[in-house]
Order: sequence, then C-alpha cells, then structure tokens
Amino acid sequence: MIDRRLDKIIENHYANNKSALLLTGARQVGKTIAIRRYAQRAKMNLLEINFHEDKEAYRIFEGAKNAEEVLFRMSAYYNKTLQKGKTLIFFDEVQKYAEVVTWIKFLVDEGSFRYALSGSLLGVTLQDVRSVPVGYMAVEDVYPLDLREFAEALGVSEEVLASIEKAWNEHTSVDEVVHESMLRILTLYLLIGGMPAAVQTYLDTNDMHAVRKKQEEILTLYHWDIAQYDPDNKLYIDEIFSLIPSELNAKNKRFILKDMNEHRQFNRMENGFIWLKDAGVALPTYNVSEPVTPLKLSEQRSLFKLFQNDVGLLAVQYADGIALQMLSGDVNINCGAIYENLVAQELMAHGWDLRYFNSKKQGELDFVLEQDDEIIPLEVKSGKDYQRHSALSNVMKNKDYGIGRAIVLSNKNVSVKDRTLYAPIYMTMFLRKRVSEEPLIYKVDMKGLR
Repeated sequence: MIDRRLDKIIENHYANNKSALLLTGARQVGKTIAIRRYAQRAKMNLLEINFHEDKEAYRIFEGAKNAEEVLFRMSAYYNKTLQKGKTLIFFDEVQKYAEVVTWIKFLVDEGSFRYALSGSLLGVTLQDVRSVPVGYMAVEDVYPLDLREFAEALGVSEEVLASIEKAWNEHTSVDEVVHESMLRILTLYLLIGGMPAAVQTYLDTNDMHAVRKKQEEILTLYHWDIAQYDPDNKLYIDEIFSLIPSELNAKNKRFILKDMNEHRQFNRMENGFIWLKDAGVALPTYNVSEPVTPLKLSEQRSLFKLFQNDVGLLAVQYADGIALQMLSGDVNINCGAIYENLVAQELMAHGWDLRYFNSKKQGELDFVLEQDDEIIPLEVKSGKDYQRHSALSNVMKNKDYGIGRAIVLSNKNVSVKDRTLYAPIYMTMFLRKRVSEEPLIYKVDMKGLR
C-alpha cells in the first residue's frame, strides 16, 4: 500500500477537530482508500455508505426530522450497531446525493460519531446544494501522487531526499550519481504519473503495458463522467478534454477557439472549461498582462493553457511508442508539453495558483508565481539549451517589474547565474507555497472615539 501525505492530513484533522472531513478531487486520485486506511489505523468501526453502489441509500434521509432519526434509520438499514465514539460514518460518492452535505451540521452537532465524505465532480455538484455547513465540515483537495510521493513509493530513502532538498535550499549541486538516478525516476513519473492505481500497477508488475491499460481505463471513466453529468453539453466538453494533448503540443500551447469551432462564442465554451476545472480533470493556467503583484488584477480569463490533471494520463494519449523512446533516452522526443504539465501539476498540488505571462514584445514565461509581494518567473526547459530564455531575460531587465529572482527547471544539475537559479526539474517537489500559521493580530487605536 502506498503511503501518502494525505494520511497525515486526515489523522491531524480528526485529532484536532470535531467537524466532518470532505475529500474532493478527480476520480481515481485515492480519496476512498485514504478514508478506509484512516479507519483501520485508528481502530474505528467503519460504516461506508456509497451512493453510487447503493441507489436506495438516499431514503435514509428523506423525510427525517432530525439527526437521531437519520442515525436510527442508518443502523436499521445496514443492520449495524453504531458504537458511540468508535464509529466513523463515511459517505462516499456524495456527488450522487449531494443533499447529504446539508445534514452534516446536524449529525456533527449530535456528537456521537465521526464523519467523512468523499466524491468526484463535487466542484460541479455542490453548486446546487442548499446549505454547505460552514464550520462543521473541512474540505481537503486531493490530487494524484506528487513527484516526492512517487519517489518514496519506489523506495527512494528519506536521507537521499533530504540531501536533495538541502541542495535546493543552499543552491548547491546534487551528487551526480543521485542526480542521474533522480532523472530516471523523473522519466518514469512522466509516463506513469500519480494516479494511485497506475502507480500500484507498476509497483506490482513493472509492466508499462499494464500501466497503460490502467491509465486508459481512467480516461474512459473521465469521458463517461462528462457524458453523465452534463448531457446537454457533453459533446463540446468532451471535445475540449480530448484536445488537451494536441493543444499543449502546439507551438503556443494555448486554446484557440477557432481551432475547435469558429461558430462558437467563447462565453458559451467557457462553461466547458469551467466544468473540467471544477471536476478536477483539467488545470487551467491563465495569462496575466503584466508580471506584477497582485497577479489576480491582470488575469485575462479568455487566454489560458489547459493542462491534464495527471502527467501520466497526458503521456498515454501521445504516440504508443513514446514510453519506450523516453525510457531509452531518445533525445529526439519533444517532451516540452509533458514537462510543463508535470510542473503545473506539482504547483497546483503545492498550493500555487497557475498563471503565465505572454507579451508580443517580451515573449512568454511558462509560469509566474506570486509569494506574498514577490513575483517569481519560472521557465521549464526539456532540451539542452536551457540557458537560452529571451523572454525571461527581457522580463528580468525590465525595471518596472522589479523582479529579484527567477527559476529555470531542466535536466541539468544546480547552478546559479546572475539572479537565476537553474535547478533539475525534479526539484519542483520542493517548490511549495509558504502558508503563514502565525496569528495576524491588529488592534484599532480607539483614542478619541470613546
């Protein structure tokens, strides 16, 4: 079984909160397994109510007057004794009956049991829920395994990862043997990605064909979701989703509406992009007109790139032979789109908003990060000419932007030149957004007002 940082997040939640925990994210990212593992480790009785498998489970709630009645019905329906303080009630696939969310406040208030919820497409489904119980339910976004989790699953030791992180922090070179080994793991991750089922298949078999079959099954489920949850618009949403690989492989990597259907207006198509984002299966990266803080003010919502939620799912949609070619080190393979998708996926999982910058005069930056009041340009290079980056140079020279440092990710070892850190792309695992946990206390001076 693959260990994940999500396990610790769940443990911390139930150790420090009485509220329910909702895990949301795309299908097949490991939400259900994580809750089952927690119940097992915590030695709690698990009552799992799956609204997809049990089409009649919604009847437990219909017409109920209070939480006590719901719990009585629950015990009777499943013929199980609910032990106070020792039972975790898990509502799975809640997108099939999102109204269960409105009951969480009353169930938590009743106080006898702990609660977990999970489901896919919740960003879409919960928009129609009457009352989301603020303060009674914490929400945790779940993503595919990130690169560090993948490396740990393959057996890379904590000591090795700590040495790499030290090199990242101190801007020093990684040991060459370790560096070359990490590049091989990186290549494997580009092909397998972070979907737990795909990773587990590789760990069990080392068979890339079996991994590919598992990935294709997941993609089929995504297309099925599109058809099921938005039947009126399923054709053009499915078209957008299917175009992600080819659009990312295009020169400018941006979605151009006329390439899809010149008779469609963007405001209609935009709903399709939003649906894919809310469903967690695509990662939109919006253009900013200027790389200055706050970036939100200069976002251009009609200009964006659309990345796949998992780099392995992206890679499997390219040519059948790409896995063998990449694993054999074929330098003729254009990995630019796959590398960028990896970085987008890592940034999203690590708390960053995804944005890029494009200017006719200055060129295009792959990503633009914002940390507090600092703007950090980020370039991704898959080839040997990793120090050639005219757009980055132009932006760094522009005094109006006041940018103090930049990062270039490539296959090369760590080096620093001027104000730019050149780092191996696998070091993206350490690029995490700082979140201050210190209290922000401010008292108003009331002199003269009392």
